[in-house]
Order: sequence, then structure tokens, then C-alpha cells
Amino acid sequence: MQVTLLGTGDTTGTPTPRCDCETCAAARERGVERTRFSVHVRNEATDESLLVDLSPDFRHQFLTQDVALPDAAVVTHVHFDHLHGLGNAHRLLDSLAVHAVDEVDPATGESVADSVRSQYDYLRPLTVHDHAPFETFSTCGFDVTLVPVDHPPMLCYGVVVERDGTKLALTGDTSYAIPDDSRNALADADLLLADAIVPASLADSHPVGGDHRDDDGVARTFGTKHMTREGALALAEELGAAETRLVHVSHFYPADEAFEEPLAVDGERFSL
Repeated sequence: MQVTLLGTGDTTGTPTPRCDCETCAAARERGVERTRFSVHVRNEATDESLLVDLSPDFRHQFLTQDVALPDAAVVTHVHFDHLHGLGNAHRLLDSLAVHAVDEVDPATGESVADSVRSQYDYLRPLTVHDHAPFETFSTCGFDVTLVPVDHPPMLCYGVVVERDGTKLALTGDTSYAIPDDSRNALADADLLLADAIVPASLADSHPVGGDHRDDDGVARTFGTKHMTREGALALAEELGAAETRLVHVSHFYPADEAFEEPLAVDGERFSL
């Protein structure tokens, strides 16, 4: 499988519009971007493409990255920066199979699959397919599994994409408190894409601080919804990932750290 990181940023992206912080300035100088999150996975054997999450930067991503338009998509949760690129299906795609979980979210009163249906019922190209958590399904020649993670107050899911013994794992938006069954599903990936919104040094600046601290007091969760860099790296070690890239990255990283590996930027490609 060929994996292209279309969007590696958080909800404002980097550089953030009208932001003159050192990190946004450095991104402009380097000519790099972190647009809102989306990952393109191509099956070379079938020449089909799967899109994990639909960034509101969809148009820009597909204009700037040399990848095919998707044949199918997976939606991890219904936050704006992961879903609302779906409107680009209008007059652009003849058909798009959208896969999402059928579990009803107490915060919204409907499942992710139902939210897609209700918000985009006007899009004729869409067919929405419901799946239970941990139910493996086939699309684009891949075996795909959606696994629960921890992103309060909304339900959110990580994604496992497999083909011929090769495994891509995405944590989705999550704190460090990923359930054990989901950790087992995400384990031993050839490539792990892990949410790492800020360095742990910024956790104390959050109104509710940081959580899931290690023995040295380093926060593995920033606030309640996202992992810190240190939390994501600790998770990657625990899961035994062969390679890890950190995504959903904010412009709050100090400029001298913001573009160091394993922090990802848009356009990175991997052949698994």
C-alpha cells in the first residue's frame, strides 16, 4: 500500500491564518504546511484509493498532492476538521462509499454513520456503510477495522488498514487512555500515525492541565482529548510500531522543535 499524508495538522493548521508566531513564520519560510487531517491510502494491486477522514482542505490537498481521488472513505468522528471535506463529493465524484461506526454517541444522539447521512443527505454520490466497532470490513481491497479510542465528549475511532500482512494504524484523535482491546488492534503496525497535538511541556498551560503522567510526571495527555508528543511516542513504543509519524500537530510547538522528526508534514509518502 502507498500512504500519503495529505493533512497532518490540527483544526487551525500550520501556518495558521494571520498568525505571526515563530512556528508559523518558519513554516512559511520552509514552504511546508500542516493542513487539516487526512490520509490517502492507495492499493497498487487494484488501483483503488481509500481516504481516512475528509479534511475541509480537501480541494487544496488534491490540487497539491499527486494522488487519485478516493473510491471510498472512512470517517473517524464528526468534528469539523475530519468530516466537512465530504461536501467536495458534490459534482466532483461519481460515487463514494463512506464507512463509519454504527455506535450511537450519547453526545450527539446518533452514530457517526447517521451523522454523515443527516448532514450530507443532499449528496447523491454517497453511500454510507455502517459498521460495529472491531468489525473488519473490506473496501478498496483492504481489510479495515475501526477501533474505539478516547476523545471526550464525542466518540472517536482509530483505524487499522491491512493488506497481505502489511498494516497501517491510525490512532485517530485521542488521549493516551486508549482501551486495551483497541491497543491490541493497533499493535505491531508497519506504520503508526499518532495524534500528538503539542509537546508535554505545554500541558500545564491548558485550563485542565495534562493527564496520564508517567513516573517522571510528564503528561501523556494534553487536556482531555489529545496526546502530547511524549504520550504518542510512549504509545508507539508500547504498541511495537515499526515506524511512527506524529500527526494532528498544532502550531504551538516551539519553532526549533516543530519540524523535527517524527513530527510529520503534509506530502510525506510511505510504501508499505
